[in-house]
Amino acid sequence: MMRIITTILIISIAISCRTTKKIQTVITSKKDTVKIESGIDPSIAHADSMKYINQVYQEIDKNRIDFQTFSAKIKVDFEDKNGKKNDFNAFIRLKKDSILWISINALLGIEAFRAIITPDSVKILNKLDKVIQLRSVEYLQEVARVPFTFKELQNIIIGNPVYLDSAIHAYKKEEDRISLISIGSVFKHLLTVSSENYALQNSKLDDVDVSRARTCQVIYGDYERKGNLNFSAFRKITVSERSKLDIELRYKQYEFNEELNFPFSIPKNYKRE
Repeated sequence: MMRIITTILIISIAISCRTTKKIQTVITSKKDTVKIESGIDPSIAHADSMKYINQVYQEIDKNRIDFQTFSAKIKVDFEDKNGKKNDFNAFIRLKKDSILWISINALLGIEAFRAIITPDSVKILNKLDKVIQLRSVEYLQEVARVPFTFKELQNIIIGNPVYLDSAIHAYKKEEDRISLISIGSVFKHLLTVSSENYALQNSKLDDVDVSRARTCQVIYGDYERKGNLNFSAFRKITVSERSKLDIELRYKQYEFNEELNFPFSIPKNYKRE
């Protein structure tokens, strides 16, 4: 089970990874909606395209959820590389840009793990084996093999876009969706939103190094109104490289901007691992 919680944390980080450089390459595709009709100045067509992309970007940015604290009960279902299905309940408490608290229950509602993550550290209590893990965020970066920050981890939990850059230069428009395409030094990124309200639908990252065949995908669904917020209460996460792992997150209860505490103490009889 210790590997399960560590894997979930790493995958959450991996799917929220971002490249360390700004987008340097413009993706061109026959499927892009930028068309230059005969007799029309190409520079004008390009300017119109850039204007449209900027409008879409601004609308997506308006949908960002701003908060001070967030808490939730999440049912986590996942299928490992052997096709075995597992599930558990996770309780999280989050203070913006500061601290993430996670409690995972085993059978009969008994707490099995408690973790606390800050912008520079990770602590995991294994209550079943009486073990404590103390790690730096750099450790998880090394394991995931991608750069990330605490802010990106909280964005994947809240449901904000995990990689959105105003320097995007290509798009595809369909009747019910809009896709923004970009490429960086590590991943190609395809972000799809609803054409009706610009809500996130799909975020797909493919490794630039095709020999690795590494793909991370997040599907957003079950949107609910929470006050003036549009919140995705369902996420499906698929990560594949040499093997495939599917994770589904169902937010059963969640609240914004309530007063929270983050209890975490290390019993004296716990061994450090």
